[in-house]
Amino acid sequence: MARPVRARRLTDEEGQRLQAIVRRGKHGAIRVRRALIVMASASGTPVPAIARLVQADEDTVRGVIHRFNDIGLDCLDPRWAGGRPRLISADDEAFAMATARTRPEKLGQPFTHWSVRKLAAYLADNPDRTVSIGRERLRQLLHHHRISFQRTRTWKESTDPDKESKLDRIEYLTSTCPNRCFAFDQFGPLSIRPTHGVGWAPQRHPDRLPATYHRTHGIRYFHGCYSLGDDQLWGVTRTRKGGANTLAALKTIRAARPDTAPVYVICDNLSANTTPAIRRWAARHNVEICLTPTNASWANPIEAQFGPLRTFVMGNANHPNHPVLARALQAYLHWRNAHARHPTVLQAQRRERARVRSERQQRWGRPRSHAA
Repeated sequence: MARPVRARRLTDEEGQRLQAIVRRGKHGAIRVRRALIVMASASGTPVPAIARLVQADEDTVRGVIHRFNDIGLDCLDPRWAGGRPRLISADDEAFAMATARTRPEKLGQPFTHWSVRKLAAYLADNPDRTVSIGRERLRQLLHHHRISFQRTRTWKESTDPDKESKLDRIEYLTSTCPNRCFAFDQFGPLSIRPTHGVGWAPQRHPDRLPATYHRTHGIRYFHGCYSLGDDQLWGVTRTRKGGANTLAALKTIRAARPDTAPVYVICDNLSANTTPAIRRWAARHNVEICLTPTNASWANPIEAQFGPLRTFVMGNANHPNHPVLARALQAYLHWRNAHARHPTVLQAQRRERARVRSERQQRWGRPRSHAA
């Protein structure tokens, strides 16, 4: 039996970047969709569920996952077009990119950062290696190598001593027993304000939202639960995060599997998720709380499910109050869960794909076998 296609384990930097792309949704439709695919696959979501999440063919999802395993986050920007022959060599390009990443002060230049014009002039007059390149081509190369003009920022990496063991546990559970595996997280804060989004409109006549700076309704948090095996998402909005609200959500997860078999819940390290009351309840009801590593909440499978919530419920909306927003969230969840394909149909499609692959002597993720 062929092994299910799954993205490799993410690094902290990759997980944080994918999480930012999915939650903000401001990096282009193609990048957001591909980031959703990678993030969902790395957190254990099966390919059919990802295909329903992004409304794409399962083979497309597998292609993106294989591409990520090969080249990393460069798969978010597919290169579908050709171009003219190269005028500079690969060594010239590598030298230009190394110069761009070097502070000008170390190269004897009297400024703290490069502009495109200054960098092109330095490369053209450099005595060590002369690289004649235009500003526009230099800008394209910088973009291709993921070098952008940005503000300096602080960074943080997971310092959890049990990081590898926690990720191994999550990967094992999502791979071996997805029907007993659930994910929980709080999504928010949700405020009442006009939120820009996207939509179809006549050219040069976009939909408009009022500008307001008055937020008198406070904030709410959406407490969401996701079943990996059933591909079902549910939740409720609360005024705050707290142990009582988390315990109520965990009880709904336990109710989804009313038998006495163990249930595994993946959540982050928020203190409200690990109160003594929750630990005692979990021990009595055979529920294992699987915590993600510190500063690595991207490992939670539910994170990929929050992207469509922000896009289709929060984006391009102007909800007057929190009850209306809560009803909109529940309406979307009802639509989402009702349009999940029936398991028997998925099973029939998997059998058909397995038959075609066996006829072609080809397996997903492996090169085509050559005839003797």
